[in-house]
Amino acid sequence: MSLIETLARIEAAAAGRARPRCTVRHRHLSERPLVFVPLTTAGEAGAPLGALVGTDREKPALLAVPQPRDRDLRFAFLAELAETVLPYVDGFADAIEWEERKETDPETGKKVPVQVELCADAPQLIVPSAAGIEYVRLLGRSMRFRRTAEQEPEAPFPAPPHVPLLGRWLTHFGERARVPGAGLLLSMTGLLTRHWASGQSVLEDQHLGALLAWIDPPPGLSGREAAERAESARDAAGQLLCPPAGPATDPAFDNRLLAPAMARYDAGLPGAEDELRTLVEGQLRPTWDAVWQGIDLLRALPVGARVADRWKRDRWSYTAHRDRVRAGEPPQPKQDDAVTAAQKLSARESAQAQLDAQEALDDPLVMAGRRLAGEAFQGTVTDVEMAMSEGRRPMPRPLVTLRTADHPHLAEGAKLYRPLADGRTQPGEFVAHAAEEPGVLVVRLTGGMGRGKTPEPGSVPEPADVVCWTLFEHAPRGGPELPDPEDIPWTHGGPPPAPGDPPHAAPDPVTAEDFL
Repeated sequence: MSLIETLARIEAAAAGRARPRCTVRHRHLSERPLVFVPLTTAGEAGAPLGALVGTDREKPALLAVPQPRDRDLRFAFLAELAETVLPYVDGFADAIEWEERKETDPETGKKVPVQVELCADAPQLIVPSAAGIEYVRLLGRSMRFRRTAEQEPEAPFPAPPHVPLLGRWLTHFGERARVPGAGLLLSMTGLLTRHWASGQSVLEDQHLGALLAWIDPPPGLSGREAAERAESARDAAGQLLCPPAGPATDPAFDNRLLAPAMARYDAGLPGAEDELRTLVEGQLRPTWDAVWQGIDLLRALPVGARVADRWKRDRWSYTAHRDRVRAGEPPQPKQDDAVTAAQKLSARESAQAQLDAQEALDDPLVMAGRRLAGEAFQGTVTDVEMAMSEGRRPMPRPLVTLRTADHPHLAEGAKLYRPLADGRTQPGEFVAHAAEEPGVLVVRLTGGMGRGKTPEPGSVPEPADVVCWTLFEHAPRGGPELPDPEDIPWTHGGPPPAPGDPPHAAPDPVTAEDFL
């Protein structure tokens, strides 16, 4: 946790209301997101109890499992979920635009421009909390390898036809959620905590009702009082006024209401299934309304300038998976090979570095945190001295002197980067501290001034200009390329087996001789 975030939490606790961490919205919000609020049976994470799902905040689809131990009812729930989610996911697959990309020509080995399809938009799933994202991953893993009656007519428990396809899509959304800044699958608590700092702990922020109480408390209540009420207030029957739906249920609800209702359903009493559906909806509806309240709060923020670029990468990801599904490729493997795992890790590290840089460039409040950490500084230009580089072709290398109250971690020759108004980045390097007074720095511009012997107009700051320099790159690049899967060395498992070949031999089993 950064110093500025700690300060914001202290101020929120003192004021009784959440403090903003950002001045703009750093995540893309779809015009028509699919909200998914799941509920699971206590003691068994993979046993669905019900869900509210849909794009209409007034008319969600209610899915309920009256007896989660019944395998047929579970499959019916998954089939109904697939019938609800897949039309939404497929609805973005055919609206395309054409993008020009450079690909390697297999004959010449040169990069040539080609026109490729890119979906004009992509689906977006929003769940209440981080546990909801984990549940989506769990559903995807449990569904994508199911065999249908068409694939295996003799299978003892065939899955409904669309269940494996939904599992593949949920797995893709779950994997994409691990990429920093990605927006295909988001949790509302993650969105809100990125933009507001509450006066409670990070763990307590996972309770959506309590978090919203800090951000938008009811009239007459402080954030602390409203959060305590959201977490623990109960009605006359002993039930929570704000059920967690996290996707776990409240024990009082399980023991006093759910268990007796399931017993009546098992006994075959009339009206028992409708009673169970009503109970499940009552537990889900407060969280459903809270998710949409959070969407309204986020939409009131202006969107960051670089959010569209990150959403475009999500659209590429959605388009690529659409193509894999349409090509009939097999589902995602249970475990990645060494190269694929390394590529994913490298891509996530690069995405994190890019996200940190872009959020700071989009948001002065985020940049203030980087300045406080010594990773950037802002100052007023006091003098500009024109200078030229040495060599056969001298180039302009002006020396800019500026006064700053920040304390950046600078060493002589450190590389610096300045964002320009047109979106470009101007490089520079730190020369020295001015000897006569503290807080005065000298920076040499090393680029961004054109190719002539005279700098282009506006490329060199003038006295009295306020400029900001960062010690981090604005577009950090990834690491070295990794070998193709067929070139995996034997130390990392060797190449994957070809179609028809037996899989790699399993490691030797552990025996008693392996231990002293």
